Amino acid sequence: MKEEKLTILGSGTMGHSIALTAALSGLAVKVWGNTEQDIANGERGVRDKLEILLQNQAITEGEKVETRERIQFTVHWEEALEGATFIIEAIPEILQLKQDFFQKLDQQCSSDVILASNTSGLSPTAIAINTQEPGRTIVTHFWNPAHLIPLVEVVKGEKTTDQTVDRAMAMIKKMNKKPILVKKDILGSIGNRLQYALFREAQYILEQGVASMEDIDDAVRYSLGRRLPVTGPFMTADMGGLDVFHAISSYLFPDLCKEDGSLASMRQLVDQGKYGQKNGAGFYQWTPEFSAKMSEAREKELIEWLKKDRASEGW
Repeated sequence: MKEEKLTILGSGTMGHSIALTAALSGLAVKVWGNTEQDIANGERGVRDKLEILLQNQAITEGEKVETRERIQFTVHWEEALEGATFIIEAIPEILQLKQDFFQKLDQQCSSDVILASNTSGLSPTAIAINTQEPGRTIVTHFWNPAHLIPLVEVVKGEKTTDQTVDRAMAMIKKMNKKPILVKKDILGSIGNRLQYALFREAQYILEQGVASMEDIDDAVRYSLGRRLPVTGPFMTADMGGLDVFHAISSYLFPDLCKEDGSLASMRQLVDQGKYGQKNGAGFYQWTPEFSAKMSEAREKELIEWLKKDRASEGW
């Protein structure tokens, strides 16, 4: 298979982090931003993330310089597309916007160029609805922060070709990520369906007055969070005993939350304009000090896992 030429369209939170992922694996990558300010923000994001990796001994000074040199930022559309064989879109999560974007790409890119979306849960079939060649559209969902989370969900649309899937899987592996193939176009793919099932139950437990939100978070951090990096849900069940899991499922499933939307505590926070870390208040109070502390703690933990992955996988 020929060497792909990668372009990322969008230099925001996910776009520049995906580009950094590619560059860390040795790939040259172009990154398009809509404005000079977008580009400046993306460049700063790359610099800051590389510096944190260096401070935590995940890369050397030489690797930091070489990685940065592999990333080319541009506001010029034609320059970004020139020579590209694999494009990853990382623009806002608005279906109409993505549909228009992919229609434009479909018209301007030759038929052998893969068009991938980083959407967290929108349908690749719907995204490609206005394209003439929907077979080359696919989802490659990187998780935030993309340069530290190994998983990438590769999601087939109804008309996505096997060749597109093969090239996407190969590209993700080339970037030293762990791709999984989502064979059906299902809302939320896999990771978000599991994540939001847990989040729904967490909201329900809180509203029932069973425990504080801090204790609910700790219940996950100090039990499931410790075990799941080694064993996923099916392996956990096997190791615990399917007879035990069957018995517990039989009496517990009927009592689990069945709400069709966010619960009252969540709705109230959103109605009050409290969106969490991004604007200073949510379930928790996000002072600048607390925000910096938690962001640093998450970054350091994920970097330690990155080091382990590199050692075990030989990256």
